[in-house]
Amino acid sequence: MSNRHLARSVVLQVLFEYDQSSGTMAAPEAESRLVSYAKEFGARESDFSFMRTLVHTVILKQKEIDAVIMRAAPEWPLKKIAAIDRCVLRLGLAELLYADRSQVPAKVAINESIELAKAFGSASSSRFVNGVLGAVYIELGEPGKGEGKMHKQTDYIASHMAVEELVGAVVYARDIPVDAAKGAEQIYLALVHDIFGHWTLSKGKLQQGESKEVGVRRKVNEEIGLDVDVEDMLGENEYIASDVASLSKLGKKRRHATYYLARGKFRDLLLKRDGGLDDAQWFPLASVGDLNFYDDILPVVTRAINILAQKHRS
Repeated sequence: MSNRHLARSVVLQVLFEYDQSSGTMAAPEAESRLVSYAKEFGARESDFSFMRTLVHTVILKQKEIDAVIMRAAPEWPLKKIAAIDRCVLRLGLAELLYADRSQVPAKVAINESIELAKAFGSASSSRFVNGVLGAVYIELGEPGKGEGKMHKQTDYIASHMAVEELVGAVVYARDIPVDAAKGAEQIYLALVHDIFGHWTLSKGKLQQGESKEVGVRRKVNEEIGLDVDVEDMLGENEYIASDVASLSKLGKKRRHATYYLARGKFRDLLLKRDGGLDDAQWFPLASVGDLNFYDDILPVVTRAINILAQKHRS
C-alpha cells in the first residue's frame, strides 16, 4: 500500500466517525482521532499535514460537497447512501474540487477513492463511487484529460446510447434603472450560479409528451420563479454523461439540450436551492461578458446577446 493511499485510509476512519456523530464531533476531537488512527495504521509522520488538511477540508466544505453529491446522484438522497460510501465520496470530492491539481491530479483523486471503496465498502461501492465522481469530473470539464483521438468504437457506442432530452433558456427582461435618464431602458439576463463556480442557464429534463416551449416555461418557473414567453431558438448541443442508475449499475447516456431565448418580467428571482445551484441574479447585458461560463454555454449566451442587441436597436 502506497504511503498516500494509507494516509487516505486513515482520513476515511476519522470521516466515518465524524459522519456517525452527525457532525457534532469538534475539530480538536477529529484531530485527536486522526493522531490515534495514524499510529494504529502506521502512517508516516510526514503525511500528517496532508491528512489533517484533508480532514479539515471535508468538514469545512461538507455542505458544498454534499450538494455536489446530490447533483451527481439525484436518485440517491444522502441518507440512503451507505455511510462508508458517503464518506469516500466526501473524501474524493474534497480532493477533486479543492486540492492543488499539481499535487493531486483529478484522476488520482478518483482512482484513490475507488480503491478505498473496494477496500472498505460493499461489492457495489466502487461502481457507485466511480459513477458519482465520474459525473463530477465531466461537469468540471475533465481536467487533466490527455489529448487523444476519438476512436470509431467510441463513436459507435455513443450512437447507441439512450438520449435524454433537455431544454434551457437565456432569460431576459427590460427595465429602466432607478438612476437612469428618462427612457433609458436596459436589458438584463437572469442567470443561475452552480456549485462548480460557473454562471449558467436554467435547464432541465423535458418531460414525456411535453413540447420544448412548454418545458422551458416550466423549468424556468421551477428554478427561478419567473413566468416567461419563449421567443427565438438559440441552438443545441449534445454531450455524454455518467448515469448513476443504482448502487450496482453505472452507465452512460447522451444528453441533447435545446436552448431558447425567453422573456420575463424584471422582478426578484426566487431560486430553487437544489440541483446544485447556489445563486441567481440579474445582470446588465454589458456586464455578462465578464462572467465565468461553461465552454458549451458561452456560444448560446453570445447568440442571445447578439439577438437582443439587434432587437434593442430596432
